[in-house]
Amino acid sequence: MAQSDILRQQTAAGVRTAEIDAGLRAHMNKIYGLMSVGLAVTGAVAWAFGTSDALFSILRDPATLQPNLLGWAVMFAPLAFVLVLSFGINKLSAGAAQALFYVFAAVMGMSISWIFMAFTGMSIAQTFFVTAIAFAGLSLWGYTTKRDLSGMGAFLIMGLIGLIVASIVNIFLASSAMAFAISVIGVLIFAGLTAYDTQRLKNEYLMAVGQPGGAAWLEKSAILGALSLYLNFINLFMFLLQFLGNRE
Repeated sequence: MAQSDILRQQTAAGVRTAEIDAGLRAHMNKIYGLMSVGLAVTGAVAWAFGTSDALFSILRDPATLQPNLLGWAVMFAPLAFVLVLSFGINKLSAGAAQALFYVFAAVMGMSISWIFMAFTGMSIAQTFFVTAIAFAGLSLWGYTTKRDLSGMGAFLIMGLIGLIVASIVNIFLASSAMAFAISVIGVLIFAGLTAYDTQRLKNEYLMAVGQPGGAAWLEKSAILGALSLYLNFINLFMFLLQFLGNRE
């Protein structure tokens, strides 16, 4: 449903557009706030593990960066958290879902801590700022554009599935050419998902506001929204790091 149609329906139901806009801004600010805290937790944990041989050796060999059994478990643990949050959100309280999101962010930090061993700190910081600027621009475009981006969704999800399969295959092939292609496609996919998800979250609010039970649903929706944007940011950062990062 187009954004203009949603607004007309809500206005016709007696909800003033100004109130909708104010509520929408508050909802999106909450999503970005949760996402930002999650990123801060991830960054702090990644730095702590990535700059300490003692902590890093719990997960990987500091010399070769190869993960041990616990390291492999930590690498795949974020997927389990995403599945629990995505499919179990209705069974969780808003407080429990938010706490689980922050635990997920901490585990993600452990998972990507190897970048502090592989890349210089300066290049990591530069890539983070490039990612932040790109993410902000893409998200702003997704929020303000009048173009309906819903048609991009299915295409991007299909591309994401293909990207995951290719990444798993390349774990065994270890092809540098394939890794480069995966990084290029990854940047494009997560750039598109950033704009698409921003508009989707905006439209979800417009559809739910004023509806019975809408307020309770939106509270949990903000956590899921923060999760989706967080994942877009992290993946965009990791793929850009392959281009912009300077190896140690």
